[in-house]
Amino acid sequence: MTELGQYLISGIGVGCAYALLGSGLVVIYRVTRVVNFAQGSFAVLAALTVTTLLAAGLPHGLAEGLAVLLAGAIGLLTGFVATGRPGTTPQSALIVTLGLGVFAYAIEILFWGDQPRSFAGLPGTTAGVQRHYLLIAAVTALVLGATALLFARTDLGRALTATAEDPYAARVVGINVARMGLLAFAVGGALGGLAGVLVTPVQQVTFDSDVALVVNGFSAAILGNLTRPGLTLAGGLLLGVVQALVGGYGSTAYQTEVALIFMLAVLIVRAGSSRTEPA
Repeated sequence: MTELGQYLISGIGVGCAYALLGSGLVVIYRVTRVVNFAQGSFAVLAALTVTTLLAAGLPHGLAEGLAVLLAGAIGLLTGFVATGRPGTTPQSALIVTLGLGVFAYAIEILFWGDQPRSFAGLPGTTAGVQRHYLLIAAVTALVLGATALLFARTDLGRALTATAEDPYAARVVGINVARMGLLAFAVGGALGGLAGVLVTPVQQVTFDSDVALVVNGFSAAILGNLTRPGLTLAGGLLLGVVQALVGGYGSTAYQTEVALIFMLAVLIVRAGSSRTEPA
């Protein structure tokens, strides 16, 4: 396979991880209108937890599953701290999530230090590409498909959707809006944790990796205005491929800048579109 093909496949794999992170942001924002800046911390905590569980002798699969569950629990706790007090505005909750993300640094350094960590993913290569990239894409497709079915075909998903569309009407028909918000944070935490678990075998993680992860996840989510999962997936894939090409043919030092430029371009285009719409 040519270098271009290898870069495309690896970019798609990493882009799927960005899409999972962004989807977690979308779930939380749609239900609570809170932009969760602790989303990257969920990924890092899950990834570092896997390294510890594997070192303790737990098998693959179980270690990753427990780490994702932990990330979901941390997401639930984050939601409780950020939005549990009645009357908390989305802007105040946003600041709380930012503070919790910084607090996570202290926890991560205390338990894991400041050195990069990784663990073995799916072994082997196919046509010169690590098979783990294919695993990331396959797991992402399954998880996002299951998430779509949850929202479309289950009573719980419909309750979450109703809360996202009109919290007042949802409250009138008996839906516990506060509980739906906490559940959204738990789902967002699990999606973020899964992203971290999947990407760590191909990208080493340190305590401050959450910055790059949340920037890329937010860049993917912003394409769909933080409300459209399909566009979030498209944004993640596009971002991952472009970064892979920039890293392959240029320098990996510019990959974060690519995400920032992508986000800025989307915001500029959206601002221009809103000005041209009739009043």
